[in-house]
Amino acid sequence: MTAQVAKTLTDPSFLMALLVGIAVFATFFTILPALSGNPLKARMKSVALERDELRAKQRARLAAEADRRRKGLREEQSEGMRNIVDKLDLRRALVDENTLNKLKVAGFRGQNPLTKFLFFRLVLPFVFLAVALVYLFLLGGLPEQPTFIKLFVAVVVGYAGFYAPVLYVSNRATKRKQSIQSAWPDTLDLMLICVESGMSVEAAMRRVADEVGAQSVELAEELILTNAELSYLQERRQAFENFASRTGLETVRSVTQALIQAERYGTPVAHALRVLASESRDIRMNEAEKKAAALPPKLTVPMILFFLPVLFAIILGPAGIQVSQRGVFGDRQSSSSE
Repeated sequence: MTAQVAKTLTDPSFLMALLVGIAVFATFFTILPALSGNPLKARMKSVALERDELRAKQRARLAAEADRRRKGLREEQSEGMRNIVDKLDLRRALVDENTLNKLKVAGFRGQNPLTKFLFFRLVLPFVFLAVALVYLFLLGGLPEQPTFIKLFVAVVVGYAGFYAPVLYVSNRATKRKQSIQSAWPDTLDLMLICVESGMSVEAAMRRVADEVGAQSVELAEELILTNAELSYLQERRQAFENFASRTGLETVRSVTQALIQAERYGTPVAHALRVLASESRDIRMNEAEKKAAALPPKLTVPMILFFLPVLFAIILGPAGIQVSQRGVFGDRQSSSSE
């Protein structure tokens, strides 16, 4: 049996057939990738199809969320207010670039918030004036003041009604900026982790928006809106600039400029995010230290008015009670001896 196997292996015809078979297999294995096409083109095509699919899913998700909340980020138009504002042409008289920027920073988007803002600036002065006149002349407010002073007070109250919408927008913009500023360093850290793990900027923003929503709803909303703009705007730079203008923060503007430069010149995004995240944390720490340093002067007046009298009462109260009791006992003893 062994001799037969050895004779077969040493047979020249068998060895020739074996070598021919190996050569055919090697040739087929070498030519097969060329027959299957360019792998780079196939990979790029699959990536493009996957990106389009992700965009479609994201748009569908945004539409579903808008339907579930019964309204999107932009409010529906109020026809009555819009007709009054258009007839009086209040946009030309009261609207400037600063007003539009304040509305954006406060989170008001679209034409309907601007229409409401102008409408209330028109109506509230008359409402405040009417309330002041009713209080002063019908309800007897400021009875010791003459009529001229009452009219002056009513006019001042009506003038305050003209600026009441401005104060409301400014207050809301300040609170919104504080919310975004407090969560921004953590957001940069999360984006840095996502980018270093291989995620794109859009995927990183979407992931970070889901995580940071519990800390700042406003920042999560801005990240989702920026992610949507990156999908459909022709220039990605415009989406980043819109993000910076809507927040109104210099720290956010510096990050958006870094992202724009990274996409334009091909610089690494992770390094820029790391540096900016460190700077944002330092800024937040400095703000906390400022608040801590300002706390003792603020506590001085409450301590003098509320804590010190109670402390003196607790310390001197028992001594006063003992002195008064000794005085009473001394009077009784002197009266009994007499």
